[in-house]
Amino acid sequence: MLKNKQFANVGIGMGATQYEKLGLQVENINILLSQVKNWPGEVLKSHNDSSHLIHKLAFLVDIGFDIETPEIAEAVQKITEHISVESLYQVKVNIPQHFGGTGQEQWSWMLCDAPLILYSLIRVGYPEEDRIKTAVEFLFGLGNGSGWPCKVSPDLGKFRGPGRKDDPCPYATLLMLKLLSLFDEYIDLPQAHNGAEALLSLWEQRKERRPYMFAMGSGFQKLKAPLIWFDILHVVDVLSRYKFLHKDKRLLEMVEIIKSKSDSNGQYKAESVYKAWGNWEFGQKKTPSRWITYNVTNILSRFD
Repeated sequence: MLKNKQFANVGIGMGATQYEKLGLQVENINILLSQVKNWPGEVLKSHNDSSHLIHKLAFLVDIGFDIETPEIAEAVQKITEHISVESLYQVKVNIPQHFGGTGQEQWSWMLCDAPLILYSLIRVGYPEEDRIKTAVEFLFGLGNGSGWPCKVSPDLGKFRGPGRKDDPCPYATLLMLKLLSLFDEYIDLPQAHNGAEALLSLWEQRKERRPYMFAMGSGFQKLKAPLIWFDILHVVDVLSRYKFLHKDKRLLEMVEIIKSKSDSNGQYKAESVYKAWGNWEFGQKKTPSRWITYNVTNILSRFD
């Protein structure tokens, strides 16, 4: 059973005043909407590029915009025009030849973008549930006993991300857990447990294991919005959706670190920012952020 309504959705039924109360400036939201309808936008060159439309779309759907919104409907239409033989929705990428790619722009998929596109399509209420389920099952099957490794479409040649071939990719595993949390039938399967264990073990051994791009040091522990890359707020947001983890001491350690960052009024501010989101109220580090405070409060409410 699909769990479209599982999480707090601040956008449904909200007007401009309610958005502003959460620090979400309406003019900025309108800019995002005007951008995502031009999907795919710029060629995806790095998955931590916070300005890419894949992340802007995910943000919009998480604040409540769905397929009834004309700009979202237009983006969805364009997304669903490019489907791989594995039934995955593709993005436009360009992998240089010295990294094993073709050096040409092409439509393709990787395990660090395909789950996020599916997540967004589900959240907006894309009606082709059978097609979505086929794609989810394919990605689910790419997992192993320790999470989800770096996997890419065969048409990308010899390219793959950093790390050993069979090691779990922390970011791909995070996105897969985010996607699977929307489904009753996946949320408590061994593969979900394995993926969560991969991330929690990385936290537990953070002083000894510092994989390229995914170390869990001081940078990882800084509060940051939106939830785009591999950082403490994003990881805890995803793992806290799994009730079987709510008493795990490693997850609770991360929760306590987040809680320790509140001010005397119980508010939180950004400790790191994305330049592409500098015009948003969470795009500065001087004053508390209503949006980050909302995100933390929403996460903590799952443990009550």
